[in-house]
Amino acid sequence: MFLLAYDIHDTKLRTRFSKFLMRFGRRVQYSVFEIKNSPRILDNISVEIQTRFEPKFSQADSVLIFDIGDNDCVARFGYAKNEESDLLISS
Repeated sequence: MFLLAYDIHDTKLRTRFSKFLMRFGRRVQYSVFEIKNSPRILDNISVEIQTRFEPKFSQADSVLIFDIGDNDCVARFGYAKNEESDLLISS
């Protein structure tokens, strides 16, 4: 599983980026997506980010992808504790 977090300042680009990510995972916070797919799918996502989105990024924009294992512990606080499926946090 992967967590993808982004900070994109341009509203139109940020909206297109989030719609793109919805094809692969679910939004767990406004700019954080959980992606439960194979490393091959992540490679496809990375290539599309590099070719389609990164050329439009400003110096203030960023995307972070975290590879987290499926055997890590879960910690939930606030609204997240009501989610049906676990969000895994690597320790």
